[in-house]
Amino acid sequence: MQGVVEEVEANEVRLRLRLRELVEVESPSEDKAAVDRAGELVTGWASELGGKVKRHRQRGFGDVLELRFGPTRSKAGRVLLLGHLDTVWPMGTLKSMPWRESDGKLFGPGVLDMKAGVAMALEAVAAVQSLGQERPVTLLLNSDEEVGSPVSRAITEKLARECAAVFVLEPAQGLAYKTARKGVGHFELCVEGVASHAGVDFERGHSAVLEMARLVEKVSNFTDLKRGLTVNAGVIAGGTRSNVVAAECRCEVDVRIAKAGDGARVERMFRALKVTDKACKLTVSGGINRPPMERKAGTIALFKQARRLAAEMGVDLAEAATGGGSDGNFTAGIGVPTLDGMGGVGAGAHADHEHVVAKHLVERTALLAGMIAYPAHPR
Repeated sequence: MQGVVEEVEANEVRLRLRLRELVEVESPSEDKAAVDRAGELVTGWASELGGKVKRHRQRGFGDVLELRFGPTRSKAGRVLLLGHLDTVWPMGTLKSMPWRESDGKLFGPGVLDMKAGVAMALEAVAAVQSLGQERPVTLLLNSDEEVGSPVSRAITEKLARECAAVFVLEPAQGLAYKTARKGVGHFELCVEGVASHAGVDFERGHSAVLEMARLVEKVSNFTDLKRGLTVNAGVIAGGTRSNVVAAECRCEVDVRIAKAGDGARVERMFRALKVTDKACKLTVSGGINRPPMERKAGTIALFKQARRLAAEMGVDLAEAATGGGSDGNFTAGIGVPTLDGMGGVGAGAHADHEHVVAKHLVERTALLAGMIAYPAHPR
């Protein structure tokens, strides 16, 4: 690993300059042209490394980029580096949240989630090439991850099936790699009631708000902490005025599951919901949209290899689980060994203090390069 570290160290300035350049090309999910500008920047860098560029063109989102490096085949199998170019930050955020360096931290919109991971991936590929340890690599950069990956999921799963392993460039959890993520679901409950004057015709009314209150208590009781299942009624809206018995109410519910088998079970529980007041009508929509990334044998093997390589660098690498989802949920969900949290180290993702800790850039990039060059047992 010493040679890998030295190769990355020699190009640390380039890594930082590219990270800044990418952060300063704003790329909110909903702005196709903006995301495509970020994509053009990255494809230019990939071409310098001999990467073959394929654009999966989209209408409503930025194009999804498939960048291939190295030989067509190897005994170790192809590896998928999985990332995204879109951010949660609207255009113009740079004016109030510009790139800056302070106290060893690099600030800017999207710097941690996850433009650092994108810059690191390209530098890792360059380091592997320089050391003559080439392996087939696909770098997939999605354009819609922050809004649920509606157009990129199928592409991600298709490319993952070609690969022995997937390395996800999302931020680290502290200093740890992520070996498990919860699955994610979103449900919407809509209740139609019967409006009436709350003072004159109270008895003729059937409150959608009251009925929703009963339903919220029911779905909240689906939570089972021992199973890693949580249900959160996060948004409720309904009614028109305090003197009107409410004719409508809706509720948005977030669901997290730790086990794949709980997905169908939770969906059945939501579909089985019934109103108490028969004059009201309930409509349930939504479902589980990201399967859990479970800690299985393939992922454990990848982590053990990462920990061995990290130890050679003098780093004690830990593993972690998280309740948040990523595109790695999709690849793990179809059975491809997946290791997550291999991007930048920092804090404040989606917050105005978002930053990367600069001193970890070299070691994390070198470790990513090592995982490409010195693979664990292939599938």
